[in-house]
Amino acid sequence: MSHSTSQPPRQPPDEPTGEVVADESTSSATTVLARLRDWAMPLGLAGAVVLGLLLVYTVGGRDSGLITQSIVTGLLLGGVYALVSIGLTLIFGVLGVVNFAQGSMLTLSMFLVYVMVTSMGIPVYVATLIAIPIMFAFGATIQTLFLNKLTTSGNHEGPLLITLGVSLLIINGLLMIFGGRPKSVPGGVSGSITVFGAIASYERLIAFGGAAVVALVLTLALKKTSFGLSIRAVSANSQAASLVGVNVNRVYAMTFGIGAACVAVAGGLTVPFLSLTPTVGEQFTILAFVIVVLGGLGNVVGAMVGGLVIGLVQTVGALYLPGTGSLILVFGVFVLVLFFRPQGLFGATS
Repeated sequence: MSHSTSQPPRQPPDEPTGEVVADESTSSATTVLARLRDWAMPLGLAGAVVLGLLLVYTVGGRDSGLITQSIVTGLLLGGVYALVSIGLTLIFGVLGVVNFAQGSMLTLSMFLVYVMVTSMGIPVYVATLIAIPIMFAFGATIQTLFLNKLTTSGNHEGPLLITLGVSLLIINGLLMIFGGRPKSVPGGVSGSITVFGAIASYERLIAFGGAAVVALVLTLALKKTSFGLSIRAVSANSQAASLVGVNVNRVYAMTFGIGAACVAVAGGLTVPFLSLTPTVGEQFTILAFVIVVLGGLGNVVGAMVGGLVIGLVQTVGALYLPGTGSLILVFGVFVLVLFFRPQGLFGATS
């Protein structure tokens, strides 16, 4: 006698419904639209810059050779601005500290290179490499000894006053040691090249290349390394980063040190073609803050692009508004960008 075991009827496998596909399509479309919105303002500004340059060439009423020279000079000047701003944007974006000492630290790095070149006979670009770790240690020490406690406690006024005090201390110390008479540093490379009829010196080209290299290295470090992940975590939420094991005070000190090291690069690469005085770095401070906010707080690429835009606006604008008049155009661009995109060109949308 055979026994048959009854089995429950097989259920057909679940098939994906149209709702799931629709949700995935909606999510993808939302992501694409968000990316388009993020790039709309940067691309719009780039288009406005190109259109403005075309108008200057066609109906500007200036010699085309002079315009080309202004554009090349503006791009190279923008690289210098970007070098100063890259370190500032890290400090501003991660620590939330408005570092009023950024310009004076730039001056300090220039005088370090000056001493090594004139007193020790070290080539200017080798002296720059030596100045980088010195300024890194200086920045990390300032953050560790004076700013860490205030930064972690959420005090916003204290760091402002401390960085302002550090700036005054550096400037007056340099005045006491070196005096106020302008000094110069012999460059390591002489000569120039012609770009579309415009003259570009090798020293300024090297400074521009240095800015590009620093921006690339820092961008890769922030995105590809564990320390870069720690910096981004602290920038987003320092308390949450501390809860998952990130040493917030160490990240703060390292970030301030990196910001100081960036101005060491800027100081060493620009000192061959700048007149050196104890207040030379202060002329970059205001524009550096403009560039940082324009590009987006904490965004290295934004600082680089912002520096180039400001450099172009300043030099081309000087054809029509000489002297300090070109700064009117600089701040006009700044206000327009903040009006339409308060987070900056490359800042994250809320």
